Amino acid sequence: MLSSNVASAQKFAYVDSEYVLAQMPSYKSAQKQLDELSKEWQQDVDAKFAEIDKLYKQYQAEKVLLTKDMQTKRENEIIEKERAAKKYQNDKFGYEGELFKKRAELIKPIQDKVYNAINKVAKSNGLDFIFDKSGDMLMLVSNPKYDRSDEVLEELGVVVTEGGGNNLPNDTYDDGDLPPR
Repeated sequence: MLSSNVASAQKFAYVDSEYVLAQMPSYKSAQKQLDELSKEWQQDVDAKFAEIDKLYKQYQAEKVLLTKDMQTKRENEIIEKERAAKKYQNDKFGYEGELFKKRAELIKPIQDKVYNAINKVAKSNGLDFIFDKSGDMLMLVSNPKYDRSDEVLEELGVVVTEGGGNNLPNDTYDDGDLPPR
């Protein structure tokens, strides 16, 4: 009697999401906006801390001439400015800061499009699994035959730039026993 539990091979592929994103003009534009905001805010933070440093050096130079009350007042002013500068820095760059929120606003919709395109590629190719080569998963060997990154880009309507390909080495694989792409 034959068992009805027939083992079926699972089909898999991988994509390089960093490569896919790097090919997308919308991602490049969003990243440029984030870089510009970050640079602007970092300059503001640097200016605030430079001002605090200047005030502190000025205070140290004049300290011997100030009364105890004036020293305490100046120290408190410097401490308050430093506290405000650190708060500003955290408001801009902290975990729940403006840069974090702006990144979510600009990048999340693009990542969602990529995710949807990956799902379409998986369904159209009858794939059970798609791994992300650029993620935390370590791929010691990857056969370019199973790379679906360009198909994801095609699904997204993105024209491959910078010479095309996903910068994989041109290794030759003996893949005669592998299913066709």
